[in-house]
Amino acid sequence: MSRVRPALPRSVSLPPVPSLLLAMLSIQGGAAFAKTLFPTLGPAGTTAVRVTLAAALLMLVFRPALGRLTRADWTVIVPYGAALGLMNLAFYEALRLLPLGLAVTLEFVGPLLLSLFLSRRALDVVWVALAGLGIALISPLGSGGATNVSALGIALALVAGGLWALYILAGGAVGRQVPGTTGVVAGMLVAAVVTVPFGVAQAGVALFAPPALLLGLGVAVLSSALPYTLEMRALRAIPARIFGVMMSVEPALAALSGLLFLGEQLTAVQWAAMVCVIAASAGINLTGKATAHTEPEPVN
Repeated sequence: MSRVRPALPRSVSLPPVPSLLLAMLSIQGGAAFAKTLFPTLGPAGTTAVRVTLAAALLMLVFRPALGRLTRADWTVIVPYGAALGLMNLAFYEALRLLPLGLAVTLEFVGPLLLSLFLSRRALDVVWVALAGLGIALISPLGSGGATNVSALGIALALVAGGLWALYILAGGAVGRQVPGTTGVVAGMLVAAVVTVPFGVAQAGVALFAPPALLLGLGVAVLSSALPYTLEMRALRAIPARIFGVMMSVEPALAALSGLLFLGEQLTAVQWAAMVCVIAASAGINLTGKATAHTEPEPVN
């Protein structure tokens, strides 16, 4: 994910560990809230509203100098923003078919595989194999009653994970090319441009109704503006590997949010699958290159 380090408001005074925990809870609570909009806007409509309003919020907060961006800057920003927009579309479509905890668990596989590719340590193969065991347990062929899980949902969540890996790579290029927060905000604008046509096609004029915009603003704050600011603070004070290990528990927080806000209950086998992925993510951050979760998350 993007390596830029924006200046934070002085009013943000939480210690780094509580800041990171609050950020993760905010992201997953926002995702649960977003899922309640699906009956009205659909996954694509919800994505479009959320990403567009998040872009507007970032514009207001950071006031980037977009006019100073060069053609070379846009050549790295556009892939970054496109990966972000498509990742969110795929994730929300997966969320339509899967419980929140399972969707987030499967999405984590993309950054894990990227870490394996970049590290190439023999031990990292063990962690990825552990994550693979988790996927097998979640899949319709898994044992223990997991056969009711949507195969299409699994595929979409894995696609979202692959796009997350591309987002990490593209974000690194943006961080090297464009200083400050300008590249991040510009990438969010590109993501909005990518997602809005899908949203309009699915939700039509309902996308622009004041109630939908108001609810979408709430999702944008919970899933983007607040957690991004909190994570940036935590990154400055927590070692990268510890940050990555802490981020690895996010599938469990997603499952908890799904249970509390959506009434989504997972089977024992699905919880075991989640533990496999969490352990793999934590392990690869502790023993290999902490690439997967040492930068702010995309706005899921």
